[in-house]
Amino acid sequence: MNKKIITIALALALPLTVAAASGDKGDFEGHHGHRVERMAKTLDLNAEQKSKVEVIFKEQHEKLKAIHEETQARLQEVLTKEQITKMDEMKKQRHEKWQKKHQEGQKAPEEKK
Repeated sequence: MNKKIITIALALALPLTVAAASGDKGDFEGHHGHRVERMAKTLDLNAEQKSKVEVIFKEQHEKLKAIHEETQARLQEVLTKEQITKMDEMKKQRHEKWQKKHQEGQKAPEEKK
């Protein structure tokens, strides 16, 4: 059962970890700003549409952040200190692995030029 809880917690935390680590600013605006700009260009959004899309992504971000915080609080109530420490280490390792992969992925297009 504890493995299932940890797996679920990590699955819920991953999107937020990725969102927090991506973009030039390393926050919501960096990640979603690029996404909105790409959508605006690709879909030829007008200023009003672009503004509304930004609001939608901002609201989504706030909801996900609230879910993440609630999940973390609930896990603190269920897991032992040792389990929490192990879970934090797993998250750190996963983040480092993602970061390395992400950096390698960004270098690849430059090498092809």
